[in-house]
Amino acid sequence: MAKEFIVAIEIGSSKITGIAGKKNQDGSMTVMAIAKEDASACIRKGIVYNIDKTLQCITNIVSKLKNSLKTEIAYIYVGVGGQSIRSVKNTLIKELPTDTIINQSMVDQLMDANRSTPYPDLDILDAITQEYKVDKQFQMDPVGVPCSHLEGHFLNILCRHTYYKSLKKCVENTGTPIADMYIAPLALAESVLTENERRSGCILVDLGSQTTTVSVYHKNILRHLAVIPLGSANITRDITSLQMEEQDAEKLKLKYADANPEEQDEELKYQANADHEVESNKFNHIVEARLNEIIANVKFQIPDELDGLLLAGIVLTGGGSNMKNIDAAFRQQMGIEKVRIANFVNQVIHSNHTDITSHNGMMNTVLALLAKGNLNCAGHELTEDLFGDKPTQPVVPQPLPTNTPTTASAGDGTIKVVLNDKDKEEEKEENKNNEEGKNKEEEKEPKGPNLVKRIWHKTGDFLKKLTTEEE
Repeated sequence: MAKEFIVAIEIGSSKITGIAGKKNQDGSMTVMAIAKEDASACIRKGIVYNIDKTLQCITNIVSKLKNSLKTEIAYIYVGVGGQSIRSVKNTLIKELPTDTIINQSMVDQLMDANRSTPYPDLDILDAITQEYKVDKQFQMDPVGVPCSHLEGHFLNILCRHTYYKSLKKCVENTGTPIADMYIAPLALAESVLTENERRSGCILVDLGSQTTTVSVYHKNILRHLAVIPLGSANITRDITSLQMEEQDAEKLKLKYADANPEEQDEELKYQANADHEVESNKFNHIVEARLNEIIANVKFQIPDELDGLLLAGIVLTGGGSNMKNIDAAFRQQMGIEKVRIANFVNQVIHSNHTDITSHNGMMNTVLALLAKGNLNCAGHELTEDLFGDKPTQPVVPQPLPTNTPTTASAGDGTIKVVLNDKDKEEEKEENKNNEEGKNKEEEKEPKGPNLVKRIWHKTGDFLKKLTTEEE
């Protein structure tokens, strides 16, 4: 029986993670393989800055997964996140004749106009409907309501065009087609937040290595998304000011860092390495100062109109959420009593892999991407013989899901990029250059049969002339 599994890749600041798993009939998932590559040399704050090295990392991950699964990978899902992602509100107004009854076509026109909004050097990855203002009242579904003034309020998720283009190029150059690209923070929210939390209102804080992603939900709709360029790696670098290597600082942070430390003995010291000790008070002061800066930036991201209305409080996840007393620090600094740490996704996961069973929040995003996938990514099975891997059965092409414009009010995180005129012109010029290059190559290529015929005729003419002269 042919294998069935889904493959997802998360582009993180410190590492790139690939995962393969299958969905079971009872709704659970079984993880079949995991692969990781250090991304410190090619990814900064979740953004590709070295295309060649990123390509090599992704190629290595795909190769590792293929070897573990003994199966070719036909498609992969990719998560998009990092500092380049942000949300922008947009309001469009449509004036109508008195007592005009709104129909679906009018609503669609507003949505299309919003998706066509120009943002210099930015792509619209997703457009989330917030609400509609019908005359002076707000409604989620205005169809059938008579009015003369219609407003559409949208939240557009934007990404820098160069980053999106570089990431897509890296993945495509591996030779494995992209099944779909998802906005990682939106996929994460679907897997770690409960429906009650999204409806009542909450702040999802993903504490990563170089970035902290803040997603604000209210009434089951994403209201704000921002990526702060600060993370746990900043705390590690601050600790190195105590005259130690970054590796020693990371170990010290993981072992002793306390987000909300109590009064300690001034004589207490921590062993940084075999030859060096640091005072606990200095260490705690450095950790607390940087963490307070991160929390202050998170607090700043709460929209003014939602202040006091986020009844479900704060949900912390990511590797940084493992710091001791991190919930107490957020509770104290932000003045919100309800704080929950989401160490794992809501789905039931079957796996013996330590990265999964440790439930430390570091695999939540890639598991969320895996949960969103719905296309069988398995190709042909691989077998080893004297001549290397050979396919035992042909690859059966499977249709990819059709990307249609989102009409859901909450957004599904599926990326649907709208090309501007400049991008269309670049694409047209690139196709033209490729076609001209192809024609030139065809002109340079000698025509086999015609060349032989010309040589044959010339040889005959020469022999005939030579015979005539001898006579």
